[in-house]
Amino acid sequence: MSSTVLVYGGAGALGASTVQYFKEQGWTAISVDVRSNADASSNVLVDANASVAEQAKHVVEQLETTLGDTRLDALLCVAGGWAGGRIDKLESLSNAELMWKQSVNSSLVAGHIASRYLKPNGLLVLTGAQAAKEGTSMVGYGLAKAAVHQLTASLASDASGLPSGARVAAILPVTLDTPGNRAGMPNADFSAWTPLNDINKKLFAWATHKEPVDNGKLVSVVTQNGETRFD
Repeated sequence: MSSTVLVYGGAGALGASTVQYFKEQGWTAISVDVRSNADASSNVLVDANASVAEQAKHVVEQLETTLGDTRLDALLCVAGGWAGGRIDKLESLSNAELMWKQSVNSSLVAGHIASRYLKPNGLLVLTGAQAAKEGTSMVGYGLAKAAVHQLTASLASDASGLPSGARVAAILPVTLDTPGNRAGMPNADFSAWTPLNDINKKLFAWATHKEPVDNGKLVSVVTQNGETRFD
């Protein structure tokens, strides 16, 4: 029986590449997102306008059918987005709400799914941001990603409600090398952007226990001159 990964945000730029990479390694890859990913083994669609509890309930109900008695070897939450804005800009408050929905709510649902369907000793990865670790004027983005960092610590605690031996970590990228980012910043130094498969290879190494990851670790993802390191 093949191993199974659930990619929350599996139709986004990073998520779609993660689904593809794990499938190429022979895994079953389930996508959870607001839209379908045709490359996924199966899809669960969520309503972004539903409450976080409603989203979690819906996904759990769908997975009862999709998974049956199967349990997840890894759950990778790579959902999110970006919106800037300083506190003196009114639109920054709307952006903050959006960032919270995209990053925090998705991470909360992912954590709940992990409590129900992750195997003992399985892997749960959330997506934070290096900018939130260092401090940023991007109010909504920084707020949401800092909350994801705290959630990572909470889920890594002994009484978190996750299965025995579950490993929880967050990746903290700077800028991902995606078509959307290239279109939006055509004059940037792409050698400082992280290729998606650099992340996928690391996630796969953690998921297969080929490389260790400390429980609760916030893993900075830094690319310089085309070389990526995970600190």
